[in-house]
Amino acid sequence: MPDSFRTQVRARLQRALAAVRRGAESAHRASTAKVAARWRTSLQFKTVLATLLLVTVAAGGIGAFLSNQIAGALYEERLTQFQAEASSGLSSVKENFRTTAAVDRESTERLVSNTLSLLEGRGAETPRRYLLTPLPDQENLYVSPLGDGITASGIPDPLSEAVAALDPEGEDVVHWSALALAHGEPGLAFGTKVTLPPDRSEYALYLIYDLSTMQQTLDDIHRILWIAGGLLLVIIGTIAWVVTKAGVGAVSAAASVSEKLAAGELQERMEVKGEDEVARLAASFNHMAATLQDQITQLAQLSRMQQGFVSDVSHELRTPLTTVRMAAEVLYDARDGFDPVSKRSTELLYHQVERFQALLADLLEISRFDAGAAEPDLEAADILGIVRDVVEATEPLALNNGSQVRIVCREERVVVDADPRRVERIVRNLVVNALEHGEGKPVEIAVATNADAVGVAVRDYGIGMTEDDAARVFDRFWRADPARARTTGGSGLGLAIAAEDARLHRGWLEAWGSPGDGACFRLTLPRRHGEGFAASPVPLSPQDTALPAPPRALTAAPAEGEESNA
Repeated sequence: MPDSFRTQVRARLQRALAAVRRGAESAHRASTAKVAARWRTSLQFKTVLATLLLVTVAAGGIGAFLSNQIAGALYEERLTQFQAEASSGLSSVKENFRTTAAVDRESTERLVSNTLSLLEGRGAETPRRYLLTPLPDQENLYVSPLGDGITASGIPDPLSEAVAALDPEGEDVVHWSALALAHGEPGLAFGTKVTLPPDRSEYALYLIYDLSTMQQTLDDIHRILWIAGGLLLVIIGTIAWVVTKAGVGAVSAAASVSEKLAAGELQERMEVKGEDEVARLAASFNHMAATLQDQITQLAQLSRMQQGFVSDVSHELRTPLTTVRMAAEVLYDARDGFDPVSKRSTELLYHQVERFQALLADLLEISRFDAGAAEPDLEAADILGIVRDVVEATEPLALNNGSQVRIVCREERVVVDADPRRVERIVRNLVVNALEHGEGKPVEIAVATNADAVGVAVRDYGIGMTEDDAARVFDRFWRADPARARTTGGSGLGLAIAAEDARLHRGWLEAWGSPGDGACFRLTLPRRHGEGFAASPVPLSPQDTALPAPPRALTAAPAEGEESNA
């Protein structure tokens, strides 16, 4: 076979093995992730699994304790039997050898064969065999016909040394030790020293018990314990699953119905079965849901009535207000011919009619939002150009308040899918709000963009506001200081309309403030309508990550007596 072919085959095998390994790792990660997700989301799974783990630990501990106690008791019982049996048998053999009348090798061999055959067979229902070996260690002279390779080398050294140190003419002493048989089975060896005629040679005589039967008994006990433990886990797991399902099932049903109620399906109810605690929980939950449905229905009806009233009144007021405005304009144009009191009254009438007309326009716009009739007229709009137009339009107000408005932006153009009219209204509301509450201090407008969003932040350093104010600043008709004279600000609907305009664009309008440190309003819009975004490209508060120093600063509307930095 060519080497190139072998190389190709080896490379293909390596790629296949790598693919199998990657697949196995991916499957393992997926299964681990599924188990982790199941653990986080299912109380029933968590309860059953925790119960099984605890039962496994407890059953393992109890099983280990029982196994150790059974093995110890069985071993001690058998050891006592073996010791008594071996001491009796070895002492009898030793006495026979001591009192024998054999004078030659043939009669000695016959004596050994007849005497040691009594030690073979089964003792205490355990197979046993003997080993007779001379001292010092030589080739075995006598080995049990039932022996399976047992030699003097298989006897533990401590036991052979203890037997070698015995006095054959002294008291009958038997030493014992555990050992491993030829195939690894456990065994016990009992040994003593004997003498054989005709020259009274010293031999070590061992009686060896095969404990494989006892080990098999212990293995059967362990097997039974394992089977019992497995059955116990199955039974307890089933019981835990059934019991937790009865309790957790009600919780899951309540959670499911709650989610549907939150989604607006107010007619959803839990199923009531029986009269137990779960049934009472379901009945109480259904009563609560019915009460909430009634209250929500009443509030919805009141809201529709209020919206209809506002819309109807706003439309009905347009015609008479237009007539009043025309008359006010005529009087205002002719005010120079009036006496001072009439002139001042005419000016007040004209400005209040203007204010009333602006309030009416805001109410009509709010009614369109409430009716769901407001739709953005989307096009590719330059946000930076809109900001410049707003700054230019509010220049008289900036000059009047003594504030400098500065635009900070890195880009030449910032194009986004938006309704220019609504975005211009949002920015104008934010800039006017900053100028009115900025106490003559500078106002900064930061414009930035990232891959998904465009952000406009309007920052002033005036009176500021608290966290509670920032949370309510977009509420309708809300003012931070209700007792303040209405020399500044409008109807209290400007920021509410701005927030609705931002929602139409699926964007964010947020507020931050600190008393004495000013306030910041941030508008964030998606660059492409309908797509989401994760973060705004401009900071909202001083604690947010600041933007890098811009390469240029565009300054607009400087206060009188100040020079432009542009």
